[in-house]
Amino acid sequence: MTLTIIPSGEACGAAVAGIDLSRPLDEATVAEIRTAWLTHHVLAFPEQTLTNDDLERFTQYFGPFGDDPYIAPIPGREHIIAVKRTADETGPIFAETWHSDWSFQKTPPAGTCLYGITIPPVGGDTLFTNQHKALAEMPDDLRRQLEGKLAIHSARNGYGKAGLYGANDKGRSMDIRSSDEAMATQTHPIIRKHPETGEEGLFGCAGYIIGIDGMDEEEGFALLTELYRWQTRPEFQYRHSWQPDMLLMWDNRSCLHMATGGYQGHDRLLHRTTIGARETVIA
Repeated sequence: MTLTIIPSGEACGAAVAGIDLSRPLDEATVAEIRTAWLTHHVLAFPEQTLTNDDLERFTQYFGPFGDDPYIAPIPGREHIIAVKRTADETGPIFAETWHSDWSFQKTPPAGTCLYGITIPPVGGDTLFTNQHKALAEMPDDLRRQLEGKLAIHSARNGYGKAGLYGANDKGRSMDIRSSDEAMATQTHPIIRKHPETGEEGLFGCAGYIIGIDGMDEEEGFALLTELYRWQTRPEFQYRHSWQPDMLLMWDNRSCLHMATGGYQGHDRLLHRTTIGARETVIA
């Protein structure tokens, strides 16, 4: 099996050809994919006809299953959730804000796999922004303000009872279950080394960050706003366009992502798994 890696030409992202993910992979092929994943941060595998078993098997090549809170799995599975929207839904698009998946957890996941099943003919792109590149090109003054700072992460704004997907979120086809547990907080360094490569990057974004440890609310918000404006600049981004039967995997430790709309009147369905963290941290 000979892989062909085709870089997107944008700030991150690459397509992978020459592989059939419906078949088991040998160790050398998995290692080659991992190297490409760590290099490009987002990998797209087009023209893959996958069952749920295939999706789970592929996920486990790269780590244990991660924990997906607040969203119920699909029937008969523990580790696959459906990211879906029906043609007649009118509420806010799910995940239409920059974030790193489940960054509010004590040990956030390494990555995410998303498989396109029903893809609208228009809209629905997923945006990514390379947080290694964002840090490398950051102005010195802003970096000095962020060095050593811990961000306070929480799921409250999305999954708390009063959150975006809380008690007042009606008519959504996704099985989202808000909870008081979402009010919990967890701190992580804003600047940190990638656990596998050791490359420094920014971690997290306003989607789940609610403050900065040791700073008052107003001061922390001002710094987070400046950080947000920088880390999401167009020159750090990659726009991914979906096709049916396409598998996408991304590194939550290296990039932020967000969903987009533009497909009102069309159904959309993707199956998602989470790659848990198992790396040894590089000093």
